Amino acid sequence: MSSNTGWIVATVAALALAGGTWALVSIGAAGVGSVQSEPLTVQSLRVNVLRDFPHDTTAYTQGLLWRDGWLYESTGQYGDSRLRRIDPETGTVDQQIYTSPAFFGEGLAAVDDRLVMLTWKAERAFVYDAAKLEEVQMFRYSGEGWGLCHDVDRRRLIMSNGSGTLTLRDPTTFEPRGSIRVTLRGRPLSQLNELECVDDVVYANVYREEYLVVIDPESGRVTHQIDAAGLLTNDEARGVDVLNGIAYDPVAESFYITGKDWPKMFEVRFVG
Repeated sequence: MSSNTGWIVATVAALALAGGTWALVSIGAAGVGSVQSEPLTVQSLRVNVLRDFPHDTTAYTQGLLWRDGWLYESTGQYGDSRLRRIDPETGTVDQQIYTSPAFFGEGLAAVDDRLVMLTWKAERAFVYDAAKLEEVQMFRYSGEGWGLCHDVDRRRLIMSNGSGTLTLRDPTTFEPRGSIRVTLRGRPLSQLNELECVDDVVYANVYREEYLVVIDPESGRVTHQIDAAGLLTNDEARGVDVLNGIAYDPVAESFYITGKDWPKMFEVRFVG
């Protein structure tokens, strides 16, 4: 590298860092090439609670979605994994089915008139008729299953496995079609859990954290961080597990969030 080129690289990097942006500079035979940058700024949001209603304290929430006026929830734990349809007005369970005790239920997504439910370590996804909650198909995949959502506009499923990489899958065959590496302020973000695809972005729980993130699926960059701490009182929080579960109601333009074994579910909006 010539002294002139080295000076240019150092100058660009210094200016980029001063402006809150990491700059990646490619050097070719002709000198300095294109500059690609990733903003480090992440917008902060908070949870505005519209209302709360009862949630089953035996429901180890793994997946949550809103469909045709109902909430659908998948739960975990060996011997107690369930798929359930819930009245979002009261929290009453309208119908539920149990999986085999051999499977630990995980994330859930809706594809047309079917529901796709992951399992943790069994490398199987079960497909159910949404109206009858009857199993109609099964897919196999490699690795762990955590969260799942349907990016309808791009015709793909997005799946998490606890790492910082999201896998893109065909919604019909479940075959992998690519991946997304997620970063928060320029650093890899792992422990991505329950997912919810909304318009052009992905909302995600981060396991054992009291915040959610909003991910740009094209760049993998976290654009927003949502503070969800303090939803439960100290008494309500005794004996419960972590925050998990995100569903979006496009009619009301509101979200539903809860946690594993939580006594409440919340209808909320995310505000600045």
